[in-house]
Amino acid sequence: MSYNRIEDLEVYLLAEDFANEIWDIVVQWDFFAKDTVGKQVCRCADSISANIAEGYGRYHFKENKNFCYYSRGSILETKSFLRKMKHRSLVTSEGYESLFNKLELIHIKLNAYIKYIGKNTT
Repeated sequence: MSYNRIEDLEVYLLAEDFANEIWDIVVQWDFFAKDTVGKQVCRCADSISANIAEGYGRYHFKENKNFCYYSRGSILETKSFLRKMKHRSLVTSEGYESLFNKLELIHIKLNAYIKYIGKNTT
């Protein structure tokens, strides 16, 4: 497996698309929802792909892996905000399920990428 560009990483592209989907939802909310949950869910969703990109750009496997761990933390933070969004009726149950499933796929793919990076650190 060879990744010459960050855009060659499927997990990065999925995370970027997910963050854009979150943005498209949040911009439709009223001011209070945007100012509280909205800003935070956008930041942590954006952080998933941003940390993958930053680690990739370090060109050192151990640092790359470390940034992927930060990204994984952002996934869990985003899951927390998705639950809040559902509870506060900011997203429908169907919308929540769709977003949660996409986030789960990103989580699985990120774990696989971390495992791949780990093979190159020894």
